Amino acid sequence: MRALSYDELFIGGRWQAPATAQRISVISPHTEQPIGETPAAAAADVDRAVRAAREAFDDGPWPRMSVDERMAKVEKLAALYAAHTDAMADLITAEMGSPRSFSRLGQATGAVAQMHLNLVAARDYPWVERRRGLFGDVQVRRAPVGVVGAIVPWNVPQFLIMPKMIPALIAGCSVVVKPAPETPIDAMWLAEMLAETEFPEGVVSILPGGRETGEALVRHPGVDKISFTGSSATGRHIAAVCGEQLKRVSLELGGKSAAIILDDADIDRTVKHLKTASLMNNGQACVAQTRILVSERRHDDVIDALAGMMADLQVGDPADEATDIGPLVAQRQQQRVQGYIQSGIDEGARMVLGGTESPRDRGWYVRPTLFTGATNTMRIAREEIFGPVLTVLTYSDERDAVRIANDTEYGLAGSVWTSDAAHGLDIAAEIRTGTYGINMYTLDTTMPFGGFKQSGIGREFGAEGLSEYVELQTTVSADPLPPVPA
Repeated sequence: MRALSYDELFIGGRWQAPATAQRISVISPHTEQPIGETPAAAAADVDRAVRAAREAFDDGPWPRMSVDERMAKVEKLAALYAAHTDAMADLITAEMGSPRSFSRLGQATGAVAQMHLNLVAARDYPWVERRRGLFGDVQVRRAPVGVVGAIVPWNVPQFLIMPKMIPALIAGCSVVVKPAPETPIDAMWLAEMLAETEFPEGVVSILPGGRETGEALVRHPGVDKISFTGSSATGRHIAAVCGEQLKRVSLELGGKSAAIILDDADIDRTVKHLKTASLMNNGQACVAQTRILVSERRHDDVIDALAGMMADLQVGDPADEATDIGPLVAQRQQQRVQGYIQSGIDEGARMVLGGTESPRDRGWYVRPTLFTGATNTMRIAREEIFGPVLTVLTYSDERDAVRIANDTEYGLAGSVWTSDAAHGLDIAAEIRTGTYGINMYTLDTTMPFGGFKQSGIGREFGAEGLSEYVELQTTVSADPLPPVPA
């Protein structure tokens, strides 16, 4: 395991003493014991990082390098990172309780994959185009947006840093990353790798901290764009602040995704896939398929299959490869999820299995819980729980299923389960979500990801993810322009 204590902050590419003595203590959600510490970045630290980023962008070499030169730095970072994916997975598991199988494939290895996929997207990206306009030749250039503040949540910390930091760097931006206070240590190890990669001074900073640190970053006048992943409530606040300053903003927010099981679906196959699609990362995933929609005709079969799957889940030490469900990230999250389970009982849903009591004497664990007999007006059907809790809702016909699926303020993800993929496409076209699955739900991170409605603004991954970090500059010429360099 890495040394888990840091005394300095990574500001502008250099390790520097923090402005205050405030510390972040990271507590193991499995043992409830401290596992490490980092400094907590104060507003003065944010100011230093943004000023360094501003100078690097306005006067430094980074945005003036060729795209290929910037990509070479990212390739070096990816090579460094790839040598440590197993250890990074262990660290993430220790910090936030993600089962090691998910930390390895869904987080550490996924972070490396994101670097390489962004490099692939950048090679085909139209950084400069020539067009024929009304008055002659026109150049359309995609210029870096400027100084980027990237605010990252705790649930998949490394995987969610990469679609912000990497496309921003490739585009020529300078970046200040604020990891969540629950998971600062993995970000500080990433800072060590960034230091070894030797980006130009000022280009990258890593500032662990809580709400106050994020607020200082969002409000700083030297920041040109905020990219945030987290709750819809916080996203609305960030959007309002950015709106006051006409600051660019992209938001990847919450979800309450519906899995529609049609009558012709193979139930065993469906439930086998829902084990991951609905309960990945201990249920702490914004895309989790947590509303299960089934017809009155197939209800009992689906309940039996879901109950059997959930009863067999291995709940325990997240470092054990056999574990399906580990602890939730923090005691407050455990209490929050248990509160939702109690609200389901109080509002009249039938609890098939699970409950509010912890399944273990130590650690912030929650029993995998399945509800049926729910309506779409109940809190367990409307609010994002972020834990291993599934709610089954019944529909009368397909139109009713579509109505229930769309009866939510969210629109991030969803799925349909059917023996007819063509019909699945028809259902997908009726659902107001940014991503959708037919007989699966897995992110394709070569393609745009984001939400409708309260699930966000903008897209990550692929060419669309790069486009979040550029501005379009149109230059008109009365004389013929030279060809675009190959």
